[in-house]
Amino acid sequence: MTPSHPNAATTLSLSKIMLGYNPRRYFDRKKHEDLVASFRLRGMLQPMLLRPAADVDDTYVVVAGGRRYRAALEAFGPEGEVPVVIREMTDQEALEAAIDENDNRDDASETEQADAAVRVLAACQNDRAEAARRLGWSQSKFDRRLALANLSDAVKLALDERRIKVGHAELLAAIPADKQDKALDTITASGLDVGKTRDLLMRVTQDLANACFDKTECMACPFNSGTQRALFETHVDEGHCTNPGCFQLKTEAIEKARIEAQERAAAAAQAEAADRQADGDDGEAAPDADELANTDDDGDGAASRPGVRATAVAANRSSSGAIVKPAARADGATVSVKSIAGRTADLREATWRTALARGLADNPSHAHAAILVAGLTGTLAQIKPATLTSRAGLLVSPSFPDLSFGEKIEGIRALSDAQAATALAAIAAAYARDVQSFAHVADLARAFAIDIRHGWRVDRSFLERYTKDELKFIAQECGLIAHLGEKAFAKLLASKKADLVAGMLNAVGFDWTGRLPSGMTLDGKYGPPPAPLRAEADRGVSAIAA
Repeated sequence: MTPSHPNAATTLSLSKIMLGYNPRRYFDRKKHEDLVASFRLRGMLQPMLLRPAADVDDTYVVVAGGRRYRAALEAFGPEGEVPVVIREMTDQEALEAAIDENDNRDDASETEQADAAVRVLAACQNDRAEAARRLGWSQSKFDRRLALANLSDAVKLALDERRIKVGHAELLAAIPADKQDKALDTITASGLDVGKTRDLLMRVTQDLANACFDKTECMACPFNSGTQRALFETHVDEGHCTNPGCFQLKTEAIEKARIEAQERAAAAAQAEAADRQADGDDGEAAPDADELANTDDDGDGAASRPGVRATAVAANRSSSGAIVKPAARADGATVSVKSIAGRTADLREATWRTALARGLADNPSHAHAAILVAGLTGTLAQIKPATLTSRAGLLVSPSFPDLSFGEKIEGIRALSDAQAATALAAIAAAYARDVQSFAHVADLARAFAIDIRHGWRVDRSFLERYTKDELKFIAQECGLIAHLGEKAFAKLLASKKADLVAGMLNAVGFDWTGRLPSGMTLDGKYGPPPAPLRAEADRGVSAIAA
């Protein structure tokens, strides 16, 4: 039977109808049974929307009404007659009608909307603004639903069945798909709420502040928690990598390059020494890296003079309050605060910049003050253009970079107070990372009481930067030698460097948490753990002992 009026309601045998695309992923069994019972009692009251099948004569495809079709088959059998509306439609029109019909129902799930977002975005040639318009969604809703498309099938089903909450799903969407199922098992088996799930994920993420590699690519990476923060209400702290596999590969690549560079430098030094010995050159040797590090900013070697060195030593005290004296190295040079700092200048600067950026991002008042200072001192322009333009789509809307300048102004005016605060925080954080003078970073960090001891920790990669004499210096100022005793540490110091580092990190009863070596501080003075951290550590040791 072929209706003469395509848009008119008529009846059609179920045998001539087949399912088409349906955004619906999950069908509640109880609701299905209720609908079957209703059909048997009253018949189908609302017609299904169909369109002619493209390649099968006298057959029609369901556009909207897949749930009704399934219930009608069970209630009436394939020969049953049901009310339908038949309409000529393109694939795109059918897709949008199916999505709209499901989206307007109260029980449409977030994962069904995520799948719909993916399909419509593809149909719109990846134009996010157009896809959101066609769906009738706000841009923020479209972006949130699209991000949920990264969920594994098992997690999507768990959300559909409401075994987990949307907050769980938003957290899981931030980790690689191959890790999501295992995390889901842990959540459901242990009955973890959203807050505890977030805490669990925080423990397995990597702090980007501790990364030794170039983090340029990380800024736009979907596994950067900052990206999730811009999308979801529930997210891990900003500045964390939720893809530990990628983080490890990048770290290993940098470490390999560092070791190779050290080996090349050592080989070159040995070759030069051999050449000098062969030539009978008994002249003064060139200064090494530590001697260069001990040169003051004017390059006149003031730091190596007795008076200046005595001042640096007096400023350095161990955790017990005793003065940490410079340690003599095997080559006759002296280990000092400045030589220690020279080993870690790159890490020190990167860590403080990241800590300041995070502090400004989390405090709108501080961010506002930092932006005003930067603007009024003429240094705001030092922010690299790509730093912010790469995130403008997340901070405002995906279409923002492509808008005219006037449209950009309207887009900014349309931001809520919270969105505007987030955008300002991003600008302040970008300034902390890009401003050329580290002195500016240090001054801002002091003004806003930024403390890196909460997010930074002495680890293997840090200690491996130093010689044995320098490690002894660090152990003394941080209180490890006082903890172990002079003899025990001397025995440890006599071992191979790798064993020395391992012994320092794994010393029984000694906690490195919150201890900040002088080489990592802004004033060149050792930073002991804050009082709350020391109290917490004492309670932890007491609990273990009990």
